[in-house]
Formats: sequence, C-alpha cells, structure tokens
Amino acid sequence: MTPASVTGRAPVSSVPELNGELAGQGYIADSALATALFLALRLERPLFLEGEAGVGKTELAKVTAAVLGAPLIRLQCYEGLDIAQAVYEWNYTRQMLAIRLAESRGAAMEQQDLFGPDFLLRRPLLHAIETSSPESRPVLLIDEVDRSDEEFEAYLLEVLSDFQITIPEVGTIRAAAPPVVVLTSNRTREVHDALKRRCLYHWIPYPSYERELEIVRERVPHAAAQLAAEATRFAQELREIDLFKRPGVSETLDWTMALAALGKTALDEAAVDRTLGALLKYRDDLEMVRGERAGAILTRLATGVS
Repeated sequence: MTPASVTGRAPVSSVPELNGELAGQGYIADSALATALFLALRLERPLFLEGEAGVGKTELAKVTAAVLGAPLIRLQCYEGLDIAQAVYEWNYTRQMLAIRLAESRGAAMEQQDLFGPDFLLRRPLLHAIETSSPESRPVLLIDEVDRSDEEFEAYLLEVLSDFQITIPEVGTIRAAAPPVVVLTSNRTREVHDALKRRCLYHWIPYPSYERELEIVRERVPHAAAQLAAEATRFAQELREIDLFKRPGVSETLDWTMALAALGKTALDEAAVDRTLGALLKYRDDLEMVRGERAGAILTRLATGVS
C-alpha cells in the first residue's frame, strides 16, 4: 500500500513528494520527519512522536489527515483516562428506556438485545477500529499519551499490536485495515518500551533559526519581514536560557501574530514587555526575561550579534 492510497487518492510515492504535500498544507517539515511519516504510512505502523510542547507534534497529525483527505479521530489523554472515555461504554439511559418500553408492552428484553450495537457508545479508539477499511483509513491521533496512566498505556498494546478491541458482551472487533495512528508525548513521564516497540519513533527537536523563520513566514504571512526575523531570533535566544518552560514554535507564532496585530514592524523594548505573555506562560519566566535580559537580547539583535 502506498501512503496516499489510504483514501483512494493518487499515491504519494516518495518522501520529497510527501514533504511537498505537507508544505502545501502549511506544515514545514525536515526530511527526517517526512521520512518517518512516509514509512509509517507505507509500513502501516503507528508513528510515535516525542518532543517539547509546541514543536508541531499534534499539528502533524492534523495536517496528515488533510493531506490524505481522511477524517481525524482524536483521543486526548489525561490522568484517569479509562476505557469508558477512550474505547466504549454502554448507553445505560437508552437501555433503561428500552426495558421500560418493553415492559409497557408486556414483553421482556433479552440480555443479548440490551448489549447490542444500538446501545453501544463508541469512543475514539473503537470508532477508529470500526471505521477503518482498505478504502478509507482515518487518522487516529492519541495525543499526549504520557499523561495517561500506565494501566491505560498497557491497554493500548492490544489495539496497536493487532488493531482489535475486545468487548466482553460482543466479542472481538477487528479493523478491516489498520488506521493511520499518530501518538504524541511531551515526556512528562517515560512511556513503556513495549508501547514504543509497536511504533516507528521520531523525536521532533526545536527547529533551527532558518526553519523556524520559514514556518513563521508561512503561517504569519502578513507580518513584516523584519518583525518575523527578530521575533524568531528572540524566541531562539530564549531557548538558551534556563526557563521553566521554553517557548515552542506555536508560541513564536502566537507572539508574532500578536505583535503584527499591534501594527509592529520590528521589535522594541516596550512592545516586548507588553506582549511577552504570548511567548512565556509562567510568572517566574516572565520576571526573569523582562527588563535587562530582554534589553540585552534586543541589543544583540540590533547589532547582529547572536
């Protein structure tokens, strides 16, 4: 199977072609990331993406769905996530109504009738398994899997190994074809090796200045050229500081859009001071950067010293 044939489109036959398709959707990927995605599609393997928050992991899954013309099914992970929220649960309200309706007619509901497809609430994992076929494979995004509990992570092993889900009252439901699966992690905890072994792995680093500037120009085309360059360089410099949370590419984009919305065509100390909350999200980081440190970065930008 070739990468874009998952939805019946003309197949993407090479990494450069796939990278061009991603760029056409506004996602600037390097060749290593495009290669990892290409292989995940070609080999029908889940793609496990790790990296700091804001480097484009979730966005890649969204753009992949757009490139393939496939539906995006998203499972947002969090502590306490269980099967009822992630896989399925029974519609108890509808079951009770069915029982009462049957009783009003002098009939009885059999157990197999109560636990049938009409009473099953399909959550993201089951929905992806049921709707995936050779003609149409959805993109299943399992976002921030590191925030889920280890018990749920263990449950994913069956899903990602055999693309099947077992429901005691129904039996085992298997996908007619594997969905396109993208898992992301911000490394708030280590994900178990058993899960990673079922995936192709790729670490997304912070981009180089040149690549980040290309992203900013692509996503914020109305920003002045000098502003885009200076905002990108400023964000790059902040990543060299021991901050609690270094700004990701998404914060660089937010900050550039905020500055452009204020009519700025270049950085100045007053604008930086007023808008730094679009770039940094913690009070200690703001206090560390504001004032002399921000002024020093601006001076280096003005003199061309990095």
